[in-house]
Amino acid sequence: MHAFDVLGDPVRRRILELLAEGEQPAGTVSDAVRREFGITQPAVSQHLKVLRENGFATVRPDGTRRLYAVNSEPLRDIDAWLDRFRRYWTPHLDALATELARGKRERRLREADDDSPDESRSTP
Repeated sequence: MHAFDVLGDPVRRRILELLAEGEQPAGTVSDAVRREFGITQPAVSQHLKVLRENGFATVRPDGTRRLYAVNSEPLRDIDAWLDRFRRYWTPHLDALATELARGKRERRLREADDDSPDESRSTP
């Protein structure tokens, strides 16, 4: 399965987000995903299997539990592939960040003006 096919599924993306927080027992992952997506435990297990078989997740036994973790290598490969396309969106994101900063600065200045006493209203 192609990496983008693996990541194209919202359930698998969510599982990876959970695993990005650190190693997780299969039961914990399953409970969270079942609550969010309303799918069965066997369906979650199937998604974990797809992630495992395609190298996006690792699993290790811990007593009776199976602990899952993210395998970052395929994600680094995707990041490297996407790198050639970043030039299309990086300038736009930089411009957006500049506009957001400008808006925050203007808002702070307006709030500071609102908090300062208005000298035109004062009487001698």
